[in-house]
Amino acid sequence: METIAPLWLWLTFGVIVLTSLFIDFVVLKKQGAHDIGVKEALNWSIIWIALSFVFNGLFWWAVKDSTGSTELANTKSLEFLTGYLIEKSLAVDNIFVFLMIFTYFAVPSPFQKRVLMIGIVGAIVLRTVMILAGGWLMAEFHWVLYVFGAFLVLTGIKMWWAAGKEPDLNNNPALKLLRKYMQISKNYDGEKFWTIENGKKIATPLFMVICLIALTDVIFAVDSIPAIFAITSDPFIVLTSNVLAILGLRAMYFLLAAVAHKFHLLNYGLAVILIFIGTKMCLIDIYKIPVSISLAVVIGILILTMVLSVRTAKPEPRA
Repeated sequence: METIAPLWLWLTFGVIVLTSLFIDFVVLKKQGAHDIGVKEALNWSIIWIALSFVFNGLFWWAVKDSTGSTELANTKSLEFLTGYLIEKSLAVDNIFVFLMIFTYFAVPSPFQKRVLMIGIVGAIVLRTVMILAGGWLMAEFHWVLYVFGAFLVLTGIKMWWAAGKEPDLNNNPALKLLRKYMQISKNYDGEKFWTIENGKKIATPLFMVICLIALTDVIFAVDSIPAIFAITSDPFIVLTSNVLAILGLRAMYFLLAAVAHKFHLLNYGLAVILIFIGTKMCLIDIYKIPVSISLAVVIGILILTMVLSVRTAKPEPRA
């Protein structure tokens, strides 16, 4: 797997990720469990997005400096931006599922932050492994591109069909399996995953939640990672755009949770994006769709579905 990024940029990316996780787990932990309002979530979302754009600028400069080609630097920077936007868009679907899980288990808002923080770390580790494995497969077996492409098209069709329907969490196989082999407390014990009842150590509902969050990310990673490989085969761009999109997931969750009902058509837009990206991957040996067109299509679909969502939203009942 070849990459255009120099070693020092890999190290810089590693420092950014470790520093971000340090802020989440050490600095923000001192705040304790607390409700995250829209204003705080918006501020952090802006910080994460700004950090990603600054990193992309640094990436552009690194490519320009090492190759001397402004055109190549522009192309690679655009690939990063497109990949980042796709991953950020698909993360919205994760957020809707997270919201459903938190609602089902009646997770108090102050406890949701810790669950999401742990979920983000797990997602980073999981996706790094999957990206490296996917990159190797594509380098060794070109036909895997067509498998990924067909999978994305089918996933997009399935997402379109399921859009607007409430998932049945009661019949979730993972949840049934956990309840079958584990004794679960009916009550929360702060932010603890384990508690003592009648002298026995048993799991709290928060443990069930973190297990379902982890399973959800595995499922969505299988969709989102092939999608970004349709934009670029450079493992550095795939990994960095993916991880930087994930780092802002916690703030993005609390921001969208407050307005999720206003974008009821967004899943249809995400389904169309997956179908488009899958088709692009299947046609790669016939016609390679330029990255700029891919970026324009993704942005256009997102804007269109958000505008239509707002215009067709049912008016909220007056108090």
